[in-house]
Amino acid sequence: MKITSTHEFGTALRMKRKALGYTQAQVSEYTGFSTSFISDLENGKETAELGKALFLLQLLGMDMEIRNRGE
Repeated sequence: MKITSTHEFGTALRMKRKALGYTQAQVSEYTGFSTSFISDLENGKETAELGKALFLLQLLGMDMEIRNRGE
């Protein structure tokens, strides 16, 4: 999936979380991140912290790759 916006990033994160059967509350409890942060991230809020976002991707078994366009 090509991610070009914070909204698409959040949607991908939400879809994976739900596919794994986790609630936001469960992820919050495990990570120590607030449910409001997880909600903001999943809703594409642009001010979400990148470090926490990357941690959640790894937690849910996802990778993020940066490459040149067209590769």
